[in-house]
Amino acid sequence: MTAAERFFCADAARTRGDSLAGTAPHGSVWVLIEYLGGWPPNGFDGLDLEPHTKGLVFAAAQAVRARVLLVRRHGRHSPQGPRRWAVVRYENSGAHRQQWGTWSREQDLAQIAGALDAPGELGCPPVVLVCAHGQHDTCCAVRGRPVARDLSERWPDLVWECTHIGGDRFAANIVVAPDGVYYGGLDAGSSVAAIEGHLADRIRAEHLRGYTDLFPPQQVAVAAVLERFGPAGRHDYTVVETSREANRWRIRITGRPPRPAAIDVEVHSYRTPPYQLTCRGLSMSSAVGYEVASIGVG
Repeated sequence: MTAAERFFCADAARTRGDSLAGTAPHGSVWVLIEYLGGWPPNGFDGLDLEPHTKGLVFAAAQAVRARVLLVRRHGRHSPQGPRRWAVVRYENSGAHRQQWGTWSREQDLAQIAGALDAPGELGCPPVVLVCAHGQHDTCCAVRGRPVARDLSERWPDLVWECTHIGGDRFAANIVVAPDGVYYGGLDAGSSVAAIEGHLADRIRAEHLRGYTDLFPPQQVAVAAVLERFGPAGRHDYTVVETSREANRWRIRITGRPPRPAAIDVEVHSYRTPPYQLTCRGLSMSSAVGYEVASIGVG
């Protein structure tokens, strides 16, 4: 296969016009481990760490359904002193919490298990995680690393490259944690605009994959509201009611003033034709897609 014939899943998804909304995986807790060595295709699971410590971290993360991500600064710059780890968690109140620590020996990572049981600290700035996991999917590296470079130049203390966060075909992908907001289909310019808006608490529908505390139809509904009524803060809209009949969802969303007090959104789901959805996965698979049937102020 020549370079011109090589398959890139993100190129194919953009050509097809795959919808971003409703594709953020559910979750509210992230474990970040700074790791400068090579990242195996399966990330933390594939690391050759001291078995007892690795098992302890894995079990503690599984108990709270936390996603474990390996992270590094762009360019694999060696940290001055020990490497860092963190537990960051989303709370519906908006009082997001973080706990940071350092490690020099693999056994030091056992601290993560304790941090997953602790409340964590308030008031920390969010972390911007850019998927650049080339061993997992080629597009994550090809599209993710330039985005990580440009964002790191603008916000060097906030931005990390990370292992797989889901949705390879939507590269470049970003999750802002513990805010729990996924963005996709990004390039250098659009990523700076998206994060600039996010940090100003003005989230736009463009490039939004979804909020991780919501399920896909709810994510689609919120994105539709943002598109209709304009940018808004992470907690300016709340999903208060969801009902389902077959492949149709009716979702009621309330807004803080001056936004509409109540908005009703109807979302339909469908199956896409089979496609090759990742660079490395040669099998053809269909995905669940969503479309907004109606949106109105209640």
